[in-house]
Amino acid sequence: MKPIPLNAETEQIARSLVWFEPPEEALADPVRFMAYAMARATHEQMRTILRYITDTEFRQALDNAPPGIIDSRSWAYWNSKLGRYPAPPLPSRRFG
Repeated sequence: MKPIPLNAETEQIARSLVWFEPPEEALADPVRFMAYAMARATHEQMRTILRYITDTEFRQALDNAPPGIIDSRSWAYWNSKLGRYPAPPLPSRRFG
């Protein structure tokens, strides 16, 4: 998945969604950024983000989402929007 470009609107969204790191860092990892967006973005923010990624990239971000970012409700919603019902299991952390 290609990085989401840094511009005035994506910078503002990145600051809002991934407040704990610089926007350029957040946007450089698009899969992780999209996981935060799927969990926290408003409708307007998501509409803006979706102008920069394809449907294929959106699926790729969902398929490779890091564990612990997307809550179960958002996971079910976005999988449903992509035609996956029931949703596959949430990503989980693996130890040892």
